[in-house]
Amino acid sequence: MKFIEKHSRILRICHWFNFFFLFLMIWSGILIYWAHQAYIVVPENVAEQLGIDHRLAEGMGWHFFIMWPFALNGIVYVVYLALSGDWKFLFPDRQSFREVIPVVLHDLKLRSHAPPIRGKYNAAQRVAYFMVILMGLGSLLTGLAIYKPVQVGWLTALLGGYPFARFLHFILMLGFVFFFIIHVIQVLRAGWNNLRSMIAGYEIE
Repeated sequence: MKFIEKHSRILRICHWFNFFFLFLMIWSGILIYWAHQAYIVVPENVAEQLGIDHRLAEGMGWHFFIMWPFALNGIVYVVYLALSGDWKFLFPDRQSFREVIPVVLHDLKLRSHAPPIRGKYNAAQRVAYFMVILMGLGSLLTGLAIYKPVQVGWLTALLGGYPFARFLHFILMLGFVFFFIIHVIQVLRAGWNNLRSMIAGYEIE
């Protein structure tokens, strides 16, 4: 039995905090979005059963409160990647983009062999995790643009105006939901040893 260190303590803490904060951000965002009658896409009685109807003030309160620790956690994570050198394992290079499709086809059982893993992550993981970092930055910028459209009018204008910034913010949220679903499926496919590495920091061979 061999213990292999995979994830540092700081990385693991940031990962689980991010999971918690992102869940609250999406939940509170849904409360904000569906508080407007024009955007409710389910029958009102269903919305009532789900507890997501007419809770604008509550949703905004949670959203604007959680966005600060969410942003701080993201900053700590990015700074850690930069100072520790772990960004070399996470950020994709040109070869990563060439290998994404073969890796995805292998995961879908449409290809027998996948490109060899270089470092901690395969090509698809590198691209996906890098995109999540960019999505986090995009969410903060678009969120700020629609939160303070007068105070940061230049940012709102840069993002195409308030309606388009709001649209981008919503699309980024859908991107996070899609990533979360795929991420959980991949973790379940990889098994307990992989999940253990994000809890305890090591894998066993």
